[in-house]
Amino acid sequence: MTFSTSRAGAAASPAVGREPAVKLGKTTAGPEFSALAQASILIVDDEPGMRNFLVRTLAPRCKLVDEAADTDQASRKLDSNRYDVVILDNIMPGKNGVDWLAEQRAVGFFADAILITAYADLDTAIQALRAGAADFVLKPFRSNQILNAVARCLDRVRLQRENYVLRYALRASSDRTFLRDNLIGQSAATLRVRETIARVAGLPTSVLLTGESGTGKEVAARSIHSLSDRADKPFVPVNCAAIPPEMIEAELFGHIKGAFTGADSGREGLFLYAHGGTLFLDEIGELPPPMQSKLLRVLEDRRVRPVGSEREVPVDLRFIFATNAELQKEVEKGRFRADLFYRLNVMQIRLPLLKDRGDDVQELATIFMSKLSIQLGMPPVPIDASVRAALASYEWPGNVRELRNLIERTLILGAFPDDFAGPRNDGQSAPADSLAELERRHILGVLKEVNGNREEAARRLGISRKTIDRKCALWDV
Repeated sequence: MTFSTSRAGAAASPAVGREPAVKLGKTTAGPEFSALAQASILIVDDEPGMRNFLVRTLAPRCKLVDEAADTDQASRKLDSNRYDVVILDNIMPGKNGVDWLAEQRAVGFFADAILITAYADLDTAIQALRAGAADFVLKPFRSNQILNAVARCLDRVRLQRENYVLRYALRASSDRTFLRDNLIGQSAATLRVRETIARVAGLPTSVLLTGESGTGKEVAARSIHSLSDRADKPFVPVNCAAIPPEMIEAELFGHIKGAFTGADSGREGLFLYAHGGTLFLDEIGELPPPMQSKLLRVLEDRRVRPVGSEREVPVDLRFIFATNAELQKEVEKGRFRADLFYRLNVMQIRLPLLKDRGDDVQELATIFMSKLSIQLGMPPVPIDASVRAALASYEWPGNVRELRNLIERTLILGAFPDDFAGPRNDGQSAPADSLAELERRHILGVLKEVNGNREEAARRLGISRKTIDRKCALWDV
């Protein structure tokens, strides 16, 4: 918590709001207050003059500025609106600001609060800190002081959210592929997907991306986001299968302090972190049944209730979903809610298999070789005619992810693996096997490299452990 204590300016009293010497126009310039442009602010103060001064200071710079004359009115506004910052007077009739703030934190209020008061002492500062105030501004103050305090709050929250989302994406993502924001290739199948993305990107419609693992569903989701009017807002990817079922509600919806064992502090969830932007829910078919009903309500009401909270918070989101499961079949088996499926399946885009994308595999292999060689610090390995023939004929059960992993393994080894029908150690080329035999040799070769560890082999190939088990059973190995 920071303390703004300068008294070298216009007094923050009812008279300040009428004082012409404030010169509001001068403070509108400069990049230091650019963060305010999309901010929603709530001012809670019983003095009309102070509210007027703060509204005149903030309204020209902010997206929304609301005001409340007491804590009861402020509570009602929090029930119906979402604010980025609350500016709160401490000394008010009925209930002081610190007590009200502590109550709101307990029922699910996450926004930053700036406490303003003319009666500053150590006890008040400690109480404000414990109640969750982010800043403490002493009266009298200049307009620039309150603008700086709001800008600090917005910047801090933005950095916290970006940091959490980036750390979450690094934890949750098992596909470290490059070119995540670009759908590479000129095949007819790829062009059809790109055309559909271009048509739907500018609309608020939810999108369901389907296709086998490794076909590039997150790539397509990022493309939709980057082409939309939310491109400058957060893109938050969530792998529903990677979050333990007992934690997924708190991760998505957030929680208040004490909501469950270990909840030592409150936290906004990923829904709120994506506010204004795009939330990408991958592996949506793995969402536990209780969460399916909660997600359905969010889609219908655009409001979320953090775990343990008594208040629902409005959110502005664009939803993109992805799955490699056949959701219609999951509905028929009773594992996925039919009403949720119909809400998701407004606009479906199916990502093609790599083997159905023609020469895209050659372009992708060349790009991966160039990018990964730089990342790994390894010299690129030439992709000669025999390797290109193998790339074209292989079935790619792990799709683009498997291709990327093959190129990385090639760079580490210094040559394409012998079992990939590339150049052999004796300088001879492998015979032109059937696709099934080529696949068998490649998978078994990777298994040999990892000493039979099927989990590691599946990771390297970019396919599921179940696929490895099924293939091995088929080959009786």
